[in-house]
Amino acid sequence: MSHLFLPLLSPLILLAAAAYARRTPGRRPGLLPKAAEWCALAAFAAAAASAVLLLLHGPGTSALIGLWGVGISVRLDAVSATMLVLVSFIGWIVMRYAATYMDGEARQGAFAGWMSATLAAVLLLVMSGNLIQLLAAWVATSLLLNRLLLFYPERTTARRAARKKAVVARASELALAGAVLLLALSYGTTDISAILAAAQAGPATIAAAMLIALAAVLASAQFPAHGWLTEVMEAPTPVSALLHAGVINAGGFLLIRFADVMLAAPGVMALLVMLGGFTALFGGLVMLTQAAVKTSLAWSTIAQMGFMVMQCGLALFPLALLHIVAHSLYKAHAFLSAGEAVRNVAAIRRPGPVAVPSARNVLQAFAIGIVMYGLIGAVFGFDGKSVQAIALGVILIFGVAYILAQGLADAAPGALTRRTVIYASATSVSYFLLQSLALHMTAGTLPPAPAPGPLEWALIVLALVSFGAVAVAQATFPLWATHPAAAGLRVHLSSGLYANAIFDRLLDGWSNRKTA
Repeated sequence: MSHLFLPLLSPLILLAAAAYARRTPGRRPGLLPKAAEWCALAAFAAAAASAVLLLLHGPGTSALIGLWGVGISVRLDAVSATMLVLVSFIGWIVMRYAATYMDGEARQGAFAGWMSATLAAVLLLVMSGNLIQLLAAWVATSLLLNRLLLFYPERTTARRAARKKAVVARASELALAGAVLLLALSYGTTDISAILAAAQAGPATIAAAMLIALAAVLASAQFPAHGWLTEVMEAPTPVSALLHAGVINAGGFLLIRFADVMLAAPGVMALLVMLGGFTALFGGLVMLTQAAVKTSLAWSTIAQMGFMVMQCGLALFPLALLHIVAHSLYKAHAFLSAGEAVRNVAAIRRPGPVAVPSARNVLQAFAIGIVMYGLIGAVFGFDGKSVQAIALGVILIFGVAYILAQGLADAAPGALTRRTVIYASATSVSYFLLQSLALHMTAGTLPPAPAPGPLEWALIVLALVSFGAVAVAQATFPLWATHPAAAGLRVHLSSGLYANAIFDRLLDGWSNRKTA
């Protein structure tokens, strides 16, 4: 079982880089930027080797380095191996980018050190084999991220955003600490795998599930505690990439890691479906009204995290893990290439929209998309697929139908029509293939989705109706965009329905009372 300690090499290497950075915290700190990049690459190599060992030897939990359930232990399974490889890979790419991006900054060395330490904390979090390590890494990740968000402490907006993030983070940490205490007392151990194997419904387990859900939704920037994520734009771009492609996934990881505990609390799962679904729709609509690229990407992250929380609420934990991987890779690329994208768009001559779909075209697109999904599903087989997974596929097809409608517009060129049909088909095929891959990889680690009861059926229908209505409204927007109500709706959406303003007002009032 000694191979189970191999994942510890990744954070240890990064912590060594962070310690080295303390010696040269200033501008152009010699070999440090390259050393930090190579340490991140070595951490990625150790994570990849750990994944290989998992395939060879199977999952397991290492012995505890500590006493009385307090210390460090490694849980190596499909979930932790996936997150280890993902986080270390993103970390290496970001560190490589930062070596050039931060060149010449007054505190370039300190930045490399804080980035390395933050990556180490996230890696310790996702490999946690016991509750105490999980909680300690959760807190450390938040505190270290705060140092990165305040890299330019002289900027007022940076200080305000970091303060708001700190308030949400402390609430999340308290919720997780309560869950850790309840689970440890109820099951008589801090070993996570032992708790998951013994998880069963009961007052303490349900209360712990509620606290885990609270910690996760706060960390995932879910409505109404989402505002901080849209305001932490004063930090350097590598920090934004690490936050949106790595750290923000901690909430989803928490729900996935404690999947067996969450299934013991159906009421909590239902709340996750409703909150996650609303946040996904809300964030997606607000994103469309934002002019700034990075702010639009932040709202995209809020929407994506909402969709991931909804997947967890539907007990589709393998698909939620797959969603985390896809979103992380996409969002890291989006932030690190945001400047180039702006230049490319600015260089394009804008001839105006090629075609505007009519209401008939939109209905055709949705009908074709659903029929296509059904036919491809019949070929690949709906057998063995949960109702929740099939419904989720329909929701994804709603998004594809929006693109398909552009290709079916009467004025659209034939090439565009063919391309959109191909994209829609490829999306449906990819969904079934990736779903099968995710289920196969996590079999025995994550529980399958249970058969839906009346409450779950009601939530599935509500999700289908809600996402379908928003998709139709988005596809037909050019037809009603000139209506006076559309202008008013855009103003309200661009302000995020003022939820963040209310949060600011409450926070300012609390701060004033504290200093009075």
